[in-house]
Amino acid sequence: MPPVHRAGTGPEAEDPEYAGQYQLEARLGSGGMGVVHLARSPSGRRLAVKVVHAELAEDPEFRARFRQEVGAARRVSGAFTAPVVDADPEGPRPWMATLYIPGPTLAEHVKRSGPLAPDETVRLAAGLAEALRDIHRAGVVHRDLKPSNVLLAADGPKVIDFGISRPSDSELRTETGQLIGTPPFMAPEQFQRPRAVGPAADVFALGSVLVHAATGRGPFESDSPYIVAYQVVHDEADLAGVPDELLPLVQRCLAKNPEERPTPDALMTVLRAVRGPHAPVARGPVPLVPQQRTPEPHSLPGGRWGQDDGAADTRAKALAETADPHAADADTHAKAAPEPEPAADQPEPGADQPGPGADQPGVRRRGIRRWALSGAAAVVLLGGGTVVALRPFDGKDTSGGGRPRVSAATAEAWRPWTTGLHVGKAAGSGARPAFCAYGADALYCARRGVEAARVDPDDGRVVWSRPSAAARPGDGATISAPVVAGGLVRTVSPDGGRMRALDASDHRVRWTRDLSHYQGGVYSSGDTVLLVAPDGAVTAVNGATNKERWSHRLPGHARPAFFSYGDGRTAYAVTSAGDGSRTQVTAVDTERGTTRWHASLSGNLTPAGSGPDGVLLLTETDASTSTTAVVRYDPERRAARRVALSAPVSAISAVTSGDRVYVLGTDGGLMAVDTARGGSARARLWRLETSVSNASPLVAADGRLYFSAADGRLLAVDAERGELIGETRSRGGAAGQGFLDLMPAPVVADDKVFATAPDGTLFAVDGRDPADW
Repeated sequence: MPPVHRAGTGPEAEDPEYAGQYQLEARLGSGGMGVVHLARSPSGRRLAVKVVHAELAEDPEFRARFRQEVGAARRVSGAFTAPVVDADPEGPRPWMATLYIPGPTLAEHVKRSGPLAPDETVRLAAGLAEALRDIHRAGVVHRDLKPSNVLLAADGPKVIDFGISRPSDSELRTETGQLIGTPPFMAPEQFQRPRAVGPAADVFALGSVLVHAATGRGPFESDSPYIVAYQVVHDEADLAGVPDELLPLVQRCLAKNPEERPTPDALMTVLRAVRGPHAPVARGPVPLVPQQRTPEPHSLPGGRWGQDDGAADTRAKALAETADPHAADADTHAKAAPEPEPAADQPEPGADQPGPGADQPGVRRRGIRRWALSGAAAVVLLGGGTVVALRPFDGKDTSGGGRPRVSAATAEAWRPWTTGLHVGKAAGSGARPAFCAYGADALYCARRGVEAARVDPDDGRVVWSRPSAAARPGDGATISAPVVAGGLVRTVSPDGGRMRALDASDHRVRWTRDLSHYQGGVYSSGDTVLLVAPDGAVTAVNGATNKERWSHRLPGHARPAFFSYGDGRTAYAVTSAGDGSRTQVTAVDTERGTTRWHASLSGNLTPAGSGPDGVLLLTETDASTSTTAVVRYDPERRAARRVALSAPVSAISAVTSGDRVYVLGTDGGLMAVDTARGGSARARLWRLETSVSNASPLVAADGRLYFSAADGRLLAVDAERGELIGETRSRGGAAGQGFLDLMPAPVVADDKVFATAPDGTLFAVDGRDPADW
């Protein structure tokens, strides 16, 4: 990353201290549009926040472009981009916050360390092809892909800066009379007909980026941007130094005619051939339009790609098979309408067909959904290409744990519903989702402006609701789900200074407790409230009566955090050493205050859940807060088993079910680890690329994993097989509402799944059949 300067110093004395609720800590860089700061969210998450220059904030056209940038970045947030966390394009100083991704840009790396090695360039090509596939599937054209807009992250390249990107359905036109882009990495059509620029322009830029990565220079170079523009339009590219295995691919990407360039899907298929015989290959001719399946993930640093034994002519032949003069049109029109299913007698593409394929692109594109990987198994990969699981690819369920589909007669008794929690006009603006919990035969939720509300789980009717002061940006306020226990609903005020217990039936206040002394050290464990003072003293309060149960310090804990699972009778006090070398864990009887067991474990550990026979399952993080391992501690044997992950994961959350730990990363990667198995290779079960960034915490229930996306989608994954089995539609908020620092977790109860969206919408779906969502 660029050199870090303190925010508020340097050439711009205008630097603010906050962008929304995010405190700006350091300056990462500055450009023509604004300043990028390193920031922290209230929960401690590191963010990169772009704050536009004050003078540009007064320009209506710039504001329109910035709104478009925010919209485009949100649409493509996923595994290969910097996920959008929040934004305010309408504020006095517009800003956008994305997840901070450590690592240099490609431009910085090449300048500092020289060109990439051939195998590194191949991995970069694979990662960028996947990134463009996802960007284009979201209906966005980046239009400024260049080395300085590619971050080399630990889990692969990330594409950033959508400042001049344009959604395919955008009506904004700002390029009249202007040169929009970076000439050495622009496609010919960007100079000739900028309003007609489509996805193929990004493929041309990809070719230029790969030349720069492999040689340290671009395919077109001059001190004058006008000469570069002439070269791009008229001259042949200088490809000296490009590795032989990539030369045919780069040549195709740099074709002057956009219709002659391959699509990202085709590039990915060719790159599998480049990697060698260990990569899966496709049957028959390779289609040039996006396919419905998700190809295997690749990452840039480290890893094993397999031995390359193919000759250049084999690769050239594979590339030639991808050449479809209608590629760009096919890629564009595939988004406009669903592909027609082939008739029963329609031959597969690539079959012996006289004549029509090349002359009739509509026929050429038919039947593309039916291509699959050859062989009987698909490989599931972790970062770096490590194989962790194999499963059949024929669509048959061999696990024996499949659920029968719910009949229409069964589903008739209950219908999904959608509702909103509204109490007058809540102060402030921005995203306002509901955080919910289930208990006492109802759903209880809190959100900005609503202290608590009772919702009927059968029809979504709001039975009662209590208003509260709304959270204000910058004041550290947070919303948490109510705790339901003993017929009471416990709530904590947004500033963390007060706890109240409400009667679950009529929301009368039963008791109130001042929490200001504990400075956020408040934890619930069943019907017990654990209060941790700054000096480390722990006080346990009966959640039903507000009476103190016990109070004392725990040996080995300066100021512990508590984690609780199951019935709440046991809470785990956790304190990590400042250097992360060891973690103290004490299992405490919450009603008596006695110690059940104590352990001093190596590493910086965080409990994820309890397993069978009293074991505790934890995750281990390194100095950069990346999850590196899963740990199983058996207190009866006083033994710890560590399962290392194949690559560090920037984790959003971890959840347990039995002996298994499921970890969800910020890039949308979801993995399963079985701690009861032996070595690391056997314990790592599967990995699924969900492409969902900024997701909610995971919830494990009934053999499934549930989580929500920042655009309001609810997703369900089969926990045994690692397959996505259900997904609701997007429920994103209106412009300016922002995405969320933390999405609320779904709630699973009584065969229903309850979830929320950024605009405060609360909805319920049938948990018995996610395929019908």
